[in-house]
Amino acid sequence: MYQDYKNVELVKPGGLELKDRLVGVQRVTKVTKGGRAFGFSAIVVVGDENGVVGQGLGKSKEVADAISKAVEDAKKNLVRIPLNKGTLPHEQKGKYGGARVYIQPASHGTGVIAGGAVRAVLESVGVQDVLSKSQGSSNPHNVVKATFDALLRLRDAKTVAAQRGISLEKVFKG
Repeated sequence: MYQDYKNVELVKPGGLELKDRLVGVQRVTKVTKGGRAFGFSAIVVVGDENGVVGQGLGKSKEVADAISKAVEDAKKNLVRIPLNKGTLPHEQKGKYGGARVYIQPASHGTGVIAGGAVRAVLESVGVQDVLSKSQGSSNPHNVVKATFDALLRLRDAKTVAAQRGISLEKVFKG
């Protein structure tokens, strides 16, 4: 799932105190010759509120089963996101399908300025101060994935210095 990104640090769920947030539950219908068959799909975001986050999708005939499957799926997809004193290292855009998400670091005390699905992801990561804008599709599945796209593209100063082969001071001066 995260093959397209460089510097993605996958995290094992063991030993982490993860909190799960339900982003959305959709009722889906399959029309068969015997009538309509109803099912549910749930999208969940789990995180330790300290830079580790994952998202998962669960499908089942029962809501509770769909949510528990989504939580299990999310725990298999945990990644570490670089944070800088409760906010992001730099601004970033993310996209997935028709959803576009823009996230920007904010000064201390701003809070999480974000809507629905973006808010769930950012709070699970542990960001306290951030500005964001969601554009295009408001489908929660795509908005969550677009937010992950933006977060996975974030790089802290040490990573940038290592990639460029220069010292940390030159990153800020150059």
